Amino acid sequence: MTVLVTGAAGFIGFHTAKRLGEDGHQVVGIDNLNDYYDPALKRARLEELASVPGFRFQQMDIVDKPALMALFAEHRFSEVVHLAAQAGVRYSLDSPDVYGQSNLVGFLNVLEACRHHRPEHLIYASSSSVYGANSKLPFSVEDPVEQPVSLYAATKRANELLAHSYCHLYGIKASGLRFFTVYGPWGRPDMALFKFTDAMLKGQPIDIYNQGELARDFTYIDDIVESIARLRTRPPEEGCNRLFNIGRGEPVALMDFVQCLETALGMKAQRNYLPMQAGDVLKTWADTRALQEWIDFRPQVSVEAGVGRFVEWYRGFYGI
Repeated sequence: MTVLVTGAAGFIGFHTAKRLGEDGHQVVGIDNLNDYYDPALKRARLEELASVPGFRFQQMDIVDKPALMALFAEHRFSEVVHLAAQAGVRYSLDSPDVYGQSNLVGFLNVLEACRHHRPEHLIYASSSSVYGANSKLPFSVEDPVEQPVSLYAATKRANELLAHSYCHLYGIKASGLRFFTVYGPWGRPDMALFKFTDAMLKGQPIDIYNQGELARDFTYIDDIVESIARLRTRPPEEGCNRLFNIGRGEPVALMDFVQCLETALGMKAQRNYLPMQAGDVLKTWADTRALQEWIDFRPQVSVEAGVGRFVEWYRGFYGI
């Protein structure tokens, strides 16, 4: 098997490429190594991947359609795991054009490449943010998702609709994964766990939005990767675009999450309480029944264990 992993220098892409390579597959990873966050962390991930048997990296932007089409023609990928995207809800408020290019034009290019080169399975990243202003909990893949509250969420819902159209028209087999607040070692510096850890170790306050009245279905990275590894061998029928929630199925209050981090670090956080951030939602909670029925698996790493593993990695990586 030769598998393409887009966004291979990113958080989820790195872990996925590593797992697939260690499982014995030939993995081609691409990434544009943009500076949305420190490219040095992305390069450090690639250094780790360099020792994985069968892994090859090529710097490439999915917006570059000719380069992407040439890559597909060269390798004839059996599967595509598309994880490249411009991430972040809050950044989309400031830089909407970046999201239009990467998340819309880039994804369309991936679909076009799959249309012409016919991999056996396209797995692509969506997001729990597509549920937007929905108030029914837990969030189910059967729920309507017509109320995105951020541009990022709107681009991810657009990805799902584009995939549905291409699957219907061209017989592509696709699985869209709605990730719920992924965290763990090698995580993104723009996400809460990384930011909180950095601030606390520097003796700085942490910013807590909506006075702490938020809850998230935090999902540990190993559970995300296990889900992807199992899903890749279970494509849907031809012409079908299946959607799955990938979450632990247990919302955790933000302040409980902070307490887990305080325990792992052995220190108390200074707390800077702020109003609700534009584009945020109050609570996320994944209904994972569709995932369980399809691959007989549900994420299971507890927040206490996952936060502890992140802190252990962070201290080792930064020598603290």
